Formats: sequence, C-alpha cells, structure tokens
Amino acid sequence: MSLRFNAINNLSSSEEVQVENPTRITAIFGESVFTVKTAREFLSDEAYKSLIGSIRAGQKIDRSMAAQIASGIRSWAERKGVTHFTHWFQPLTGTTAEKHDSFFTIKSDGTPIEQFEGDALIQQEPDASSFPSGGLRATFEARGYTAWDPSSPAFIMEIGNGKTLCIPTIFVSYTGESLDYKAPLLKALEALNKSAVDVCNYFDRNVTRVTATLGWEQEYFVIDEGLFNARPDLVMCGRTVYGHSSAKGQQLEDHYFGSIPERVYAFMRDYENESYKLGIPLRTRHNEVAPAQYECAPIFEEVSVGVDHNSLLMDVMDRVARRHKLRVLLHEKPFAGINGSGKHNNWSMATDTGVNLLAPGKTPKTNLMFLTFFVNTIKAVHDYADVLRASIASAPNDHRLGANEAPPAIISVFIGEYLTKVLNEFKERVTAKMDETDESMLKIDIHKSIPELLLDNTDRNRTSPFAFTGNKFEFRAVGSSANCANAMTVLNTIMADTLKKFKSEVDTHIEKGDKKEIAIMHVLRQYIVASEKVLFEGDGYSEAWQKEAEKRGLPNVKTTPLALDAMVTDKAKKLFENNDVYTHGELEARHEIELEKYIKKVQIESRIMGELATSHVLPAAIRYQNLLANNIKGLKESGLKESAFANQKQILEKISEHISKTGELVEKMIEARKICNNMNGTRTKAIAYQSQVKDAFFDDIRYHVDKIELLVDDREWYLPKYREILFLR
Repeated sequence: MSLRFNAINNLSSSEEVQVENPTRITAIFGESVFTVKTAREFLSDEAYKSLIGSIRAGQKIDRSMAAQIASGIRSWAERKGVTHFTHWFQPLTGTTAEKHDSFFTIKSDGTPIEQFEGDALIQQEPDASSFPSGGLRATFEARGYTAWDPSSPAFIMEIGNGKTLCIPTIFVSYTGESLDYKAPLLKALEALNKSAVDVCNYFDRNVTRVTATLGWEQEYFVIDEGLFNARPDLVMCGRTVYGHSSAKGQQLEDHYFGSIPERVYAFMRDYENESYKLGIPLRTRHNEVAPAQYECAPIFEEVSVGVDHNSLLMDVMDRVARRHKLRVLLHEKPFAGINGSGKHNNWSMATDTGVNLLAPGKTPKTNLMFLTFFVNTIKAVHDYADVLRASIASAPNDHRLGANEAPPAIISVFIGEYLTKVLNEFKERVTAKMDETDESMLKIDIHKSIPELLLDNTDRNRTSPFAFTGNKFEFRAVGSSANCANAMTVLNTIMADTLKKFKSEVDTHIEKGDKKEIAIMHVLRQYIVASEKVLFEGDGYSEAWQKEAEKRGLPNVKTTPLALDAMVTDKAKKLFENNDVYTHGELEARHEIELEKYIKKVQIESRIMGELATSHVLPAAIRYQNLLANNIKGLKESGLKESAFANQKQILEKISEHISKTGELVEKMIEARKICNNMNGTRTKAIAYQSQVKDAFFDDIRYHVDKIELLVDDREWYLPKYREILFLR
C-alpha cells in the first residue's frame, strides 16, 4: 500500500497528545527566561545595575561585571537542570543556529567543576566558513564570532528531557562584517533612536530614548505528518509543486474564524505553553481564510526582542507539531488556488516618557508631534519604496505577492479617509506666508479630525502593503517564512534617515527666523506634497491600480532577482552607510546571498518537479493508459460498435496528450536548467532561472500533471490530494 493510503488509514487511529493546561498563563509566563526580575535575585547590586544599564541604555558591560552576570545566569540555569549553554544566533540561512557547550570543565590539577565564565557569555567562536557570507569569507577563512546581545534575555530551551541555556547573540566575521540578521537590526534601531529623539525634543525635552515596537502576526498551515511525508515536494520545498484544486477550497468562507479542529487545538495549546515559558507573549489564535490555515499574534514588544521571539516561535512550532504527528508549513504559498501566508509586521515607535509616536494626542502640540512622525513615515516609504520592496523579496514570496490574499509588489501606503482629509487640510492651510503672527494653524485642534480611538475610524485595507491601522503601520507584505529582522532593519533605517533630513530642514527654517512650530509645518507640508503619489486608498489587486501606479511612477517589480537590485544602488549604499547599518561590502554580500538563495530554491523546486513527474506521475498515468488501451482493445475484439467505447477513447487521447506534454516539458526544463547553471554571474543566473526555468516551465508542467491527476484512477495516484491534505486531520 502507498504512503498516501497508509497515511489516510492511520488518521483515524492517531492518538491525541495530552496537553496540560496551566491554571493561569501568568503562572508559567517567562519561567524559562532570565528576566530582569530573575536577575535581581541572582545578581549583586553592581552586576544588576550594569546589566540594566546595558538593556535600557545600551551601555557597555565591563568584563569583570560579565563574569558576575555569567555566574548568576549559571546558578539560575543549574537550578532548572541545565548542563549546557549555547550562543543562539540568526545567520543568513533563514533559520536559527546554535553550538552547545557544557558547563563542565577540568581544572589544571584534574578537578572536574561546573563553570560559566564571563568571556564565554560575551563571546564565542563558531565556524563561519559554512554559513552564507556572499564572498566576505573564503572557505578556508573559518573564524567568526558570536557576541552577546544583552537587550534580548537569555532563555532555556527544553527539547525532550534535555535543557540548554541559550544566549541571544549577533554573528560577525573575524574582520567585523555582519553575517546575521540581528547585528544590522540593532544598528538600525540605534540610528532610529538618535534621529527620533532629536525630533521629539522639538516637542518634549524629557524624551531621551525612542524604541521601535513590533507586533508580528504569524500565518501558517497545519497538516497531518503522514500526508506530509507522502508528498516529496512538501518535504523538499515546503510547498506542493503539483496538485489539482479540490472541489471545495475556501470559496464558502467557512474556515475563517471557525471552530478550531480538536487535534490542531491541542497542538496550539501545546506550543503556546512552550512559548509562554520562553516569554513569548502570544495573545491571539484563530483559523485563517484557507482550509488548514491558522494565525497567532503576540502583544507588541521592542523590535529586537520581537524578532528573536518570532524566530524562536517558528522553531517551537515545528518541534511541537512533530510531537502531535503534525507538520507546520511556513512557506508563503504551499497550495495553489487558496490563500498563502504572510507575517504582518505591525510597527510603531514609543518614547521613554510613555508616548506612542504614531498615536494622536489630546492637544494641538501632541498632535503636531503625531503628524510629524506620521508624515515622515509616509515620506520614508515614498523615498525608499524600492529598498523596502527588496527587504521582502524571496522566491517563496514571489508566489504570494499580488495574489488575491496578499498585497501587490507595488509599495503604497493606506491611511484611511479621516487622515487623508487631515493631510489635505494641513496642506491647504499651511502657506508660504505663514509666520508666528498666524495663530490659526498653531491652535488648530487636529484631535477633532483624528479621533482618539482611530482603531474604529481607520478602515483596514487588506490589499495595501503598508497600511495605517490606528496607532501603528502594518507592513503586510512580509512573507510568513521570513525573518522579521530584514524588513525591520530597512524600515527603521529609512525612518532614521528621513527624520535626520527632516530635522536638518526644520533647523534651516529656524535659522532663517521661523518660529519652531511654523518651521515644522512648512517642512511637513513639503513632505506631504512630495510623497502624495505613494498614498492609495483603493483596491490594490485591480488592474486599474497597476496602470495608475505606472502613471505615478511607482515601481512594480514582481520578481525577486530584479527587486534585489535596489539593495546595491548608490542610493541604498548611501542610505545604509550614512546611518552606520551596512558597509558597501556588506550590502553587496547580502545581495549576492539573496540571489544565491533564490537560485537554489528554484533549482530545488525544478528538480523535485522533474523527479515527481518521472517517478510518480508518469508511471501512474502510463499504467492507467495501458489499462484503457487494453480495455478498448477488448471491447473492439468483442465486436461492439465504436460508439460503445467512445468515452474510453476520449479519455485515452487526453491522458496520452498530457503524458506526452509532461515528458516533453520536463526534458526541456532540465536542459534549460543546465544552460542556466553554466552562466556566469549570480544575478545573470538568477534572472535566467526565473525567466527560463520557473516562468517558462513551472505553470505549464503543473497544468498537464494536474489534468493527469483528474484522469487517473484514484487507486493508482500515490501523491496525497488537496482534498486529503487540507481537510483530513
């Protein structure tokens, strides 16, 4: 019996994993995290103050203090049964990485002891040669460093009966270049802090720090493990390269917010409990639109911690799903014909005085501050739309962007009817002749036009890649499998750069004699006018918007190889260098890495398409073809009229045509792949793989294979079908 039918038969006998329910979430929340509260218990006053200074103000931790902190962390971890530690980091593979070392060591006199020194906490030396480096490191140049990031707390990962202390770190080369997602993110956040504080001080001198906040929404699919294992394309690529749509998909809209299936519900509660222990503040869970699709979302956190928590969550979900004989699919488009998955990044900024800079206030002064950051965000997206688009470019996201469940590749901003009116009124009332004697605009209570609870007065536009949703912007175009850090690094950098320019222009007006508020208004008006074309309130899926965007001069780059070009333009290099986020070399390296990643993903998908066609699809089709041919032959020999077996002949002709076309196209695709492999230049090869392999063959081969699936006897078809994968649990 095939894996498909074994998996279906085993579904009814699968036992539900029992999940313990905590009486209260607060009883387990953060129990596996070295929190500030825990640090207070295990550290001396001096060590505690040093750690807090680093977390809250970015102060450097002295090596002697590091030794005390390491000792305190070890004491806490050992109480919980931990014997090993690891520097936990996020290399450019897209997954997390770790190398475990034990606390155990032997002194020079042979005495065995448990030890965790400050140097081991602060820095480790993993091999950097086998991680993506984009040419920054040669294979023989193996040395790389992981360095402790105190802003993200240490935690204990439990796998089975084993427990490991994980120290969040950055990862850099021997010569100092960033080799991970985290190091540039921290630099971008610091750049934003400096620029935002300078602008905040126009309104409130008490502001000394601004932090970016992130609330990600993680979409994912959950399917049975047996059915997953019977689909080599899911195992190798995370998506189905073949599969005819089932009679029922999402057209009845009955899955969205529906009751959660019991087996999936047990899995959800299990991974949520694991997440709570790790301090991941999950708040929401629900069914998504597509069958077998779900979503979870946390309470907002500082960006760097939020990024770590999302990366950690993806690991936890995968591990816990296996415990329940399920598999989590994080690919952006695992199934054709139904919605794919995104990871909406809800972003805002907050001051150390407790103000959300993207939330309207109650006075004209605070609302002018809100408008300042609101308009600067729009200007940043307008000026760097191409770089923002590059930040979410990937082979899997290309399958999703522009489909009916995801925003298009055109980067635009949705702000809603109310705020559109506010900006138009502001633009009309601020004139070149305004001076400090014109009190009308200074006293305007924008609050009357911007309701305090914008959550109810700003509609949501699912077709917008960058939408204002009340007190934050939602970057909807980020892919479900992506590391949030990439998009967040770019967004915070472009915001830092725009605010820096804004302050310079305001100061110029002030130097010319303008009152501060008047100067701010003049620059805001310029920014509103300059960035108007990026604002769009309509249907981002419509053909009319594609044409309108082209008229406005907005970029619409639909493929990853071309979208990535924006990373290495002179504009991008200047942007990242001026804000101390990336050097030119680091940008070139990342461009190379993303292109290589694209090539390899398309190459793997092409190979699995060929393998499945020749070893699964065509053998099944040929067996059925022979069955039909023998049936027709027998009916002919029995003396029946040809009309008696006309239907069999028609099916035979159809299946023969699809067999022929499938075989022919697969051979051509293989030849095209060989040609691409012999090309020089990573960009040239990536574009060729996209145009000459993916676009030229994937859809056509799939069309014929999916037709074969409909024609072949169900008993002869060994690949689980959509109706089984999506609806059987």
